[in-house]
Amino acid sequence: VQLQASGGGLVQTGGSLRLSCTASGRFFTVPIMAWYRQALGKQRELVAEIASGDSITYTDSVKGRFTISRGVDWKSVHLQMSSLKLEDTAVYYCHFRSAGYSYWGQGIQVTVSS
Repeated sequence: VQLQASGGGLVQTGGSLRLSCTASGRFFTVPIMAWYRQALGKQRELVAEIASGDSITYTDSVKGRFTISRGVDWKSVHLQMSSLKLEDTAVYYCHFRSAGYSYWGQGIQVTVSS
């Protein structure tokens, strides 16, 4: 399984961006899909996660501003980011885990400027 992420870029504060990640290959079980981010000099952190039954979790700092969604076939995940802040600047990674396996997409740079 490989993950291909897209989206990201440069946006001003208050703007919006959409990240997408699509998996090739097959999962044996419905995957748990997530977005992580890593800012310069900081540890990677979970931003949002969606699991079976559409159970969704957000880190506190993005609640009300970011929305995670999935494709109907559970092979794609999206992150709609709104009201972006300077502190949202980071490299964003999509992550799928299924049946004990863990998959990472390539990092996507999101830069929020004032």
